[in-house]
Amino acid sequence: MRQQCLFLCLCVFVGFVQNAKILSIFPMHSHSHFTLGFNLLQEMAKRGHQITFISPYPQKKPLKNFRDISIANIKPALDELKKELFRLEDGSPIDNFRYMSKMGRAFTELGLASEEVQNLLKSKNETFDVILIEHFYNEAQFALGHHFNAPVVLLSPMPSSVLNNHLFANPSPSSYVHNLFAPFIQYMTLTERLKNFYYDTMMAYYQYYEELPFQKKIMEKFFPNAPPFEEILYNSSLLLMNSHPSFSDPVPHMANIIEIGGYHVLPPKKLPDDLHRYLNESKNGVVYFSMGSILKSNVLTKEKRKCFIEAFSKLKEDVLWKFDIDIEDLPPNVKILKWAPQNEILAHPNVKAFVTHGGLLSTIETIYHGKPTIGIPVFSDQKFNIAASEKFGYAIKVPFDGITEKKLTKALNEILNNPSYKENAKRRSAIMHDQQVKPIDKAIYWIEYVIRHKGAPHLHCAALDLSWYQRSMLDVLAIIAGAIFAVIFIFTFAVKTMCGKKRKTNTKLKKQ
Repeated sequence: MRQQCLFLCLCVFVGFVQNAKILSIFPMHSHSHFTLGFNLLQEMAKRGHQITFISPYPQKKPLKNFRDISIANIKPALDELKKELFRLEDGSPIDNFRYMSKMGRAFTELGLASEEVQNLLKSKNETFDVILIEHFYNEAQFALGHHFNAPVVLLSPMPSSVLNNHLFANPSPSSYVHNLFAPFIQYMTLTERLKNFYYDTMMAYYQYYEELPFQKKIMEKFFPNAPPFEEILYNSSLLLMNSHPSFSDPVPHMANIIEIGGYHVLPPKKLPDDLHRYLNESKNGVVYFSMGSILKSNVLTKEKRKCFIEAFSKLKEDVLWKFDIDIEDLPPNVKILKWAPQNEILAHPNVKAFVTHGGLLSTIETIYHGKPTIGIPVFSDQKFNIAASEKFGYAIKVPFDGITEKKLTKALNEILNNPSYKENAKRRSAIMHDQQVKPIDKAIYWIEYVIRHKGAPHLHCAALDLSWYQRSMLDVLAIIAGAIFAVIFIFTFAVKTMCGKKRKTNTKLKKQ
């Protein structure tokens, strides 16, 4: 009996890692990126792990098992770069990629150069069991794994793309895996596939010959004793992917690429009393409007603001608008919030629709809570997110550059009065919720898995040890092509030789 109890205890605790020391860096100056890291690490701290978190958003009140290392000093430099975001609406996918690369190099170097991070790197008493890094144009920071002699787990804030597939030799054919910066959906036309192949090729070229060389210089500057950059680049143990078939395309993934999309959505907290009362007492329901944390609303021109105000004034519904500055002469049905608890607002049953820029986290929260959407994409993956939302039947796209009061009014009337949008939103929500394991539990399990198995080298794919032409079988195809050419050449030569001899024989016979 005693042995049976011991066996049951072992079964319960197998796979459990207690009190691991975890260093995590989420350097992007964006509250949505911070949320991805904080929600996961906060939960790991609650489960007994010791967390050291490098980010631009330190906590005002200390948390148990949680140490903040602030890099808030990088904000001013990146605020200047953010002002360019609204200009990217008409930019090509390649323009978007290059802009994000420029921003990535800035926060990567500024983050590593900060005094707080330098103190951490110079300390001789710091040890960690795993390094969790948000991967977003910051490959130089992968060297933290070598510096602390710990395995590296990457977390991508977006689905698999040209940005991360090469790190794990993940297959991504341009024929059906869309470029994340292009507004294509899974089933592309011939023209779209041509464009998709072009975008993939050009971004890969830019990445290998411009982006990564910059990251290499940054790594060599801050980690002069690190191994060659290529060795650091392809040595990560695991990639946690912010994707799921409920909002992103089903595509191939290697064994060490794990989908955890939706993990950041936590159970709704209690709303502030005034906001709770506002949502409850709205007789005709509420439309929630937010352009996210990066795209500050005060960058909107007066003409565009006027379009929104006039369109909102025609609604019988109330409008809750997350806006960074006060506006005079607002219609009585519009309320401005300078800060809004988005997850809790979307969870409220009286919210009828969401007007959004289509950022991935907002898209996930929209589906999680089953809300119909009007999408106003501006840059990066937002165009695809809205295109996919339209395909799923719960969204209407209104291009940012071509916004008019008439277009907004038409879209709002359609989304609020056609029940099919709400039905389709609920259908997608059901798909997201129907999972065997909660995404956050899945994410924590795999981080602990890497710790248990000392970096999990058994998940390393042999493709990473092959050259690009070997992975594409170009060397094999060259041999096959050479063999076919040799056979054709020999056959042609033999035929010509035989024909030549036959002509000579016929000529001799004629002379005789």
